[in-house]
Amino acid sequence: MAFEGWNDAGDAASTAARHIVNRFNATPFAEIDPEPFYDFTDTRPLVHLENGERVITWPQNEFFAATIDGAERDLIVLLGLEPQLRWRTYSEQIVRLATELGCELVISLGALIADVAHSRPTTIYGSTDNPLLGSKLELEPSTYEGPTGIVGVVHNAIQTEGIDSASLWAAVPSYVPHANSPKAALALVDRLAQIIEIPILGGPLVEASADYESQITALVGEDDDTQAYVASLEAQYDASMSPESGAALIEELEQFLKEQPDT
Repeated sequence: MAFEGWNDAGDAASTAARHIVNRFNATPFAEIDPEPFYDFTDTRPLVHLENGERVITWPQNEFFAATIDGAERDLIVLLGLEPQLRWRTYSEQIVRLATELGCELVISLGALIADVAHSRPTTIYGSTDNPLLGSKLELEPSTYEGPTGIVGVVHNAIQTEGIDSASLWAAVPSYVPHANSPKAALALVDRLAQIIEIPILGGPLVEASADYESQITALVGEDDDTQAYVASLEAQYDASMSPESGAALIEELEQFLKEQPDT
């Protein structure tokens, strides 16, 4: 599941989810009625012309199903938008569907702004509160305390129901926080594929990631201060010869969550 909004830096999580839907030709089969969960003066519906008639498009939370050749299980993707209202009731809708369909594992995708270089591999932090699952999938327990988004509320509801869950977060460079990041989306897709043991080809994300990196490199080159800052991030990464440690990225994630404005 991926939710557009503040836990979707660089649109990485929602882009990854859409890629998975397209990759497996997943079929939409259910949606959550937006009426009880959104303040439409804040999240406004869109109007467009269709065959000369005006059509209203409301905020969508849509479930897609994919049966994958050779896989032991089906895959369900929820592509949603963080609501403003009735988070507990909203979460109950997701838990009810997961329970009725016999879901064995629920994974959320997210992205945060961090001090990382666009020219180095995207750091992915994964967490779960299930020690056995964490050991098997090389995920760490989350020790975060503080303000949370819909991802945290949904995970709590899922765990209360006894369903295993895990969370994946991609790190997006802080110096280009508003640029769409197909590179982070591709990293999320690759890490998810490892966890669910289903190959997910990057396809168009691979080329888009290369274009993203070259464009950001050109942009950084236009400002000496930014160029020096990125060079220092690259040096830190190269010195460690690995992505940021789990502890360091947890600290980045906690700070990111705490700095988000109340809604």
